Amino acid sequence: MAAEKSSLTESLLRRDRWIVLGGLVALTLLSWAYVLTGAGMGMSVRDMTIVSLFPHRMAQMPMAGMSMQPGVWSPGHFVIVLVMWWVMMIGMMTPSAAPMILLYARATRHAQAAGKLEQGVVPTAAFAGGYLVMWLGFSLLAATLQWALERSGLVSAMMMASTSAGVSAAILVLAGLYQLSPLKHVCLRQCRAPAEFLSRHWRPGASGALRMGLEHGAFCVGCCWVLMALLFVGGIMNVLWIAVLAILVLLEKVAPHGAWLSRGIGAVLLAWGATTLVV
Repeated sequence: MAAEKSSLTESLLRRDRWIVLGGLVALTLLSWAYVLTGAGMGMSVRDMTIVSLFPHRMAQMPMAGMSMQPGVWSPGHFVIVLVMWWVMMIGMMTPSAAPMILLYARATRHAQAAGKLEQGVVPTAAFAGGYLVMWLGFSLLAATLQWALERSGLVSAMMMASTSAGVSAAILVLAGLYQLSPLKHVCLRQCRAPAEFLSRHWRPGASGALRMGLEHGAFCVGCCWVLMALLFVGGIMNVLWIAVLAILVLLEKVAPHGAWLSRGIGAVLLAWGATTLVV
């Protein structure tokens, strides 16, 4: 009887793992599909993808038949930009958050199988929802900053990238310094040790899952926000930059020497920022 129960438990764990993994993959693919089709901005992603170490030079050039003047930001347009940022963050960050979410789902099922939690739907969606809320908060700040920079003429309304060498250099240097800072590595350690986080912050139920998701999502934002800010340099809808940044975020969190990679990225960004000012 005990063997049958153990076999049933293992079967449920395997099934849940594939369901959660499938949901995360679908969420990532749908997010990328939305971005690649223009994210509701009415612009071609291909036209906004610049291959350049100094993209502010390209952003300064007017596109044929288009004005360089900033457009009018209606409330509806702000919502579209906010959704663009949010969906882009979901597509970029979900792969790096997946190990934590999968571990949470497994730990919850094990606790239910051992009788330590009530049986029912595993509140993995609530846990993942905490991440989504934190990414939404970051997206709100990013959209507001985009509005301010575009209004001041420092970000191109057409290319969605910095038009100023000074702004580009400042963002690159800030990103480099943050990559080397203690705060960055406090957040990165939390992201690289999901089991330790769960053991210290475990709370039962859907509300507990949401709170844990918010807490770990805050560490996730704290770890990666400055890399996301680099999109203002390369172009917010520059698919090449989006893909490279998503890969770097993933490697920082799951690669064996991710902490050293983070420091190496910081050194490169500092050199890149200094070069941007003098070329």
